[in-house]
Parts: sequence; C-alpha cells; structure tokens
Amino acid sequence: MIQIDKNMPQRTLAHPFSIHGVGLHSGKDVSITLLPAPENHGYKFQRVDLEDKPIINADVGRVVSTNRSTTLRQGDAQVMTVEHALSALYGMGVDNALIEVDNVEMPILDGSASAYVELISKVGVIEQKAPREYLQLEEPLSYKDEETGSEMMLIPSDHFEATTLIDFDSPVLGQQYAYLEDIDEYGTAIAPARTFVFVHELEALIDQGLIKGGDLDNAIVIANKQLSEEELKRISKKMGRDTVVVEKEGILNTVDLQFKNEPARHKLLDLIGDISLVGVRLKGKIVANKPGHRVNVEFAKLIKAKYTEIKKLKGKPNYDPNLPPVMDTRAIEKMLPHRHPFLLVDKIIEVGEKHVVGVKNISADQLYAPGHFPGNPIFPGVLQVEALAQTGGILALTIINEPDSKWDTYFVKIDNTRFKTMVRPGDTLLLKMELLQPIRRGMVTMYGIAYVGNKIACEGEFTAQVVKVKDHD
Repeated sequence: MIQIDKNMPQRTLAHPFSIHGVGLHSGKDVSITLLPAPENHGYKFQRVDLEDKPIINADVGRVVSTNRSTTLRQGDAQVMTVEHALSALYGMGVDNALIEVDNVEMPILDGSASAYVELISKVGVIEQKAPREYLQLEEPLSYKDEETGSEMMLIPSDHFEATTLIDFDSPVLGQQYAYLEDIDEYGTAIAPARTFVFVHELEALIDQGLIKGGDLDNAIVIANKQLSEEELKRISKKMGRDTVVVEKEGILNTVDLQFKNEPARHKLLDLIGDISLVGVRLKGKIVANKPGHRVNVEFAKLIKAKYTEIKKLKGKPNYDPNLPPVMDTRAIEKMLPHRHPFLLVDKIIEVGEKHVVGVKNISADQLYAPGHFPGNPIFPGVLQVEALAQTGGILALTIINEPDSKWDTYFVKIDNTRFKTMVRPGDTLLLKMELLQPIRRGMVTMYGIAYVGNKIACEGEFTAQVVKVKDHD
C-alpha cells in the first residue's frame, strides 16, 4: 500500500553546498553543487556543462549501465557513479534535491559517502509543507539472479531497515554481514564505508578504460595472496603510483579498515543509493544476498513496477451502478459514430476537465465469444484497447465542445500497451482515460487504464487525431 504520512513532511537542504573531486572511472575533474528543491521534486541531476543544461531524473528507468557503478541517461545527457550521493541524500532524510554536475561523472572523493553526510549536516535539512509518501508492501517481494545466485527480498515492516551478506572466494574478505536497523544511524554506521576492489580485478578494469581516477586514497584494494615485486611494479605503474606495497595477503599499502565488515557496509551504502531510484521511500526490510549494482537495479525496477501498479489501483474509479450515468448509450451515440456491435462503451459515469470514465459490461452473447476461444471465451485485448479509445473520444469531443459540428477521432499511435488480466463474460470493465497534454491542432494524447475489479486489465498511451466531418451521412 501507499501511505501519506501527514506527520512526516518532505525535506530538502536548507542551503546549497559544493564539492570538487575526480571521477573514479573517467578520471575527469568535476565540481558539483547540491541545491534545495521544491516539494515533490525528488532527486534530479543537471549537466550544467552541456548546452541547454539538461535535467536527468534519478529514476531506475534511466539506468543505462551498472558496470562497477550506476549510470543514468536522459536524452543525450548522462551522469556516472550516482550511487554515493543518492545514498547520502536518502540516508540523511532529504527527499528533494537538485544536483548540478559540470562533467560526465560524480566525484569519487574518498570512496564513501562521508563528505556528503558531513556537508548535509553542516548546511542542515528543512521541512516542507507536503507530506512524505511511503511504499509499504503487505507481502514479501523477491528477486533472484540465476546467473550469479544473488538474491534480494523486501519484507513487510513498519520502518526501513536493510541487511547485506557478501561472500567472496577470498581468504582475506570471505563472508561478511552488515545490518542497518535504523535509518538514523546511516551517517555513522554506513556512510564512512569505502568502496573496495581486488588486486586481480585492477588490471582488467584499467584495460577496460575504467578506474582512471582510482587511487589507494579512494578505494580499499584487497590482495588475496602475496604479490611478486614484478606484479607490484606493473600495478603501481598502471595506477600512476611510485610504489605499491603489500607485506602479505591483505590490504594494499596496509590501509586500516574503519570497520571489520567495511566492504559489506559499503555494499549496503550502494544498495541504498540504487534503491533510492525507485522514487519513493520504503517501509520494509531489504535482505540482500550478494548484492551489486546490476541486481540492485533489477530489484529496484521490480519495486518500482509494484509501486506504479499500486498507484494506478489507487486511482481506480468508484462505480456505483445505482447512480445515474453522466451519459447513457443514446447520449454516447450522439457523440460517436460507432454502432452495435462495435460500440464498446455502455455508459459514461465521470467526465472531468482532464479525465473520463466509461463502463463496458462484458456478456457471453457478443460476436467474439464463440471463437475467442471456443469453450473459453476471453474479451480480446484489441477490443479492450478500442473500448478505451472510444471512451477517450468522448473526453476529446467534450473538450472541443462544438455541438453543431460533427467530429471523428482516429488512431495515430498506441504506445507501451500492456495486458495484465484476462477479461471474461460477466466482468464489468471500467475504462479510465486521462489527458496527458492539451489538445493542439487536433492531436490528443491520453493515458488509458482498463480495470476489472481491483486489477488492471490493460493500459497504454494513446495518440489520436480529431477530425471535423463535413458530411456524416
């Protein structure tokens, strides 16, 4: 379910702050500025170095790469390694922020989220008027990646908590566990955890053109075995260091860990950053076994799909058959040219400035029933789409409002159509069409959802042209 917590307002930064650094993979100098943003803004990146300063929404649907970091793209603009900044904003309770970036990648800093947390604490966070929205599932949601064996689960809870379990075939790292019980502990328990990499991965990553900004100051480098002097020289040369030392299997240059389970904590840091791309705060416990950016994002997509479905059901119209309709069949026939058996709207129960709701009763005596399918009649998806289109035609003609003229509406395009529930004789189909933008030059774009009970039967985006008909006879 989706909760609106009126006792918990949305929050944004009290003041802007800036950070300068280098991108981990690109090696490019970058300056970023995090600014306050209005209510319901969410997280957005802005490439201020590009023409027109394009905005990139921090949305899981914008992810284009998860190769050692998370990359977002919108149009031709992209921004890499967004997870640490997003993790810090989410962990510190910031709901709305604009992040200005003057290069292709966010700075890696020390490989953790500490710098963001320190500056957020310094400038402060302020409450806004709009209440905060939460997604709280009533049953567990799980994802498994068959290729890697990674597993993710979101378990119902009345607050946010997260657990990560990592298991590497490494005598140094091995199996580790991290747990965040209270999001208020994020700043001290999770944010300081630095990114990590194994020595045997370094050369391959460098050869792929990655970690150009990598350094022993912004990553924990783990060696599973004693390295020869020749191996150390080769690695130090590729990393641009005079010397790289490892006395035995362990951490290069003997960097001290801040936590015994620092790698597991960093995986939890990344997980929070990637999950923030769902676009809503969660109430639930995330259990992540062998997490990584790719599986984090796939799981975030699953959560986002569930959130979107719940939101759509929340907008399901109420239908009381005892109430008189706004339009009956005779009134509809005065507006639409369709007639039996192709008139697929029985009545209109709502008409607003930007939406319309129609009703179609599905019966067993209609022409499709004997052949689609014999002995198992199902109302065809193409007819569901047509029913939505006819309902949308009512809204378009109502907006035009020229009773002395005759108009027809014709399909131009149908996008992103999905069929989710079979519709059978005896069902009542509720048809909701919403205007996506003002009608211009006879072109109308709407989003349609057909409901059966508490389920979505189908949905899609419709574009049609409204044409004045000189002679209807």
